[in-house]
Amino acid sequence: MKIGILGAGGVAQSLGKGFAANGHDVKLSSRTPGKKEVRSWLQATKGTVSAGTFAEAAAHGEVVVLATLGAAAESVLDAAGAANLSGKVLVDVTNPLDFSKGMPPGLFIGTTDSLGERIQRKVPKAKVVKALNIVNQDTMIRPRMKEGVPDMFLAGNDGAAKAAVGKLLKEFGWGEPVDLGGIEEARWLEALVPLWVRVALKLGSWHVAFRVLRT
Repeated sequence: MKIGILGAGGVAQSLGKGFAANGHDVKLSSRTPGKKEVRSWLQATKGTVSAGTFAEAAAHGEVVVLATLGAAAESVLDAAGAANLSGKVLVDVTNPLDFSKGMPPGLFIGTTDSLGERIQRKVPKAKVVKALNIVNQDTMIRPRMKEGVPDMFLAGNDGAAKAAVGKLLKEFGWGEPVDLGGIEEARWLEALVPLWVRVALKLGSWHVAFRVLRT
């Protein structure tokens, strides 16, 4: 499958490496795709990989992943172009984290709206699925921990799109995802992240994740 990744930071690079390792054709993107960090990633990553602009990555992908800072998400979508995302699964990995008061962060959107919903409204013909926003970039791929595999939650309006994302998650080593419902449930996935940060700070490790225990 062709995967377009909007972003070139740590999360984007980690996901890109994981997709490429699973045999997908990955295009990473940036406002300056020729920058050193991107060139280094291309040289270090095995598989079919390339880099380009946001619009080029969006056009390239059968599935597109939005992996930018939350504050930049909407402007990156403008640069990617709504037409390039029309009809495609758009995996939203972003969080509306507010660091204006330092650590730990709050949210610049919350409880009555979400960044996931804003993204869906901005590109209404895309099939937005919120996923992978509740863990560290190193935990997204092969998430097995001492206590086992954590749970991944997702939300979105399109059932087939969520099933496609679930399949990609399983390739990464996740189990069956917990489907919370429509894209409005992104409010609670995003709100979970400041709690996750606080737990991580308390435990002294970013390699922590949530697991639902069932009777």
